[in-house]
Amino acid sequence: MPLKIIGTSHIARESIQEAKRAIIEEKPDIIALELDPQRAAALLSKEQRKIPLKEALHVGFRGYLFAKIGQKIQQKLGKMVGIAPGAEMKMGLELARKHRLQVALIDQPIDVTLRNFSKNLTWKEKFRFVGDLLKGLFLPKRQLRRLGLEHFDLQKVPGKKMIATMMQQFKERYPSVYKTLVEDRNRYMVKKLVVLLRKYPEKNILALVGAGHEEGMKELLLKVDVVR
Repeated sequence: MPLKIIGTSHIARESIQEAKRAIIEEKPDIIALELDPQRAAALLSKEQRKIPLKEALHVGFRGYLFAKIGQKIQQKLGKMVGIAPGAEMKMGLELARKHRLQVALIDQPIDVTLRNFSKNLTWKEKFRFVGDLLKGLFLPKRQLRRLGLEHFDLQKVPGKKMIATMMQQFKERYPSVYKTLVEDRNRYMVKKLVVLLRKYPEKNILALVGAGHEEGMKELLLKVDVVR
């Protein structure tokens, strides 16, 4: 196992169990997490991280608003299933500390991602986002049926077929957002993993990333011939 990638859901209990089992059974030397230092510190902090308004000056108002809305949605969904958002990443950090494993934070800095989001978001995508948000709030069941997600279970990591469907719809409706949040970060995380693989060829690496990143990252890694 030079490298194993596990796709997770940030609010699914199943993700916590799968990640914990993989760490114990695979016994990796390095745990790579879809986190940057800022988000890792926030996860380990007992205080809930608030996004101050002054951050809008740094990352742009669109990125700030997206982060606020995303944080609220994740918190609401987390309460519905009784899991704090990012619990599987926090568990990875804690187990690494407990077993004295090396940790690699491989995600792009959040402020860079949010600045790119502010810069690249198109007007067409803004209007679509507002429309989709309103439909989700007032016609949630119809919206889920339209997206083919009526059987979506928050407690579990979606199957590969459902993930592929969701990501394709996301890419078609929000191409610039998809590039910023998925494709650019896939490339960033893969570069980080390649550096680790070449620096520590004798070590086993377990990477925990969001399920929407898993397949794209594996495809990129195959192109540089580092996955066995």
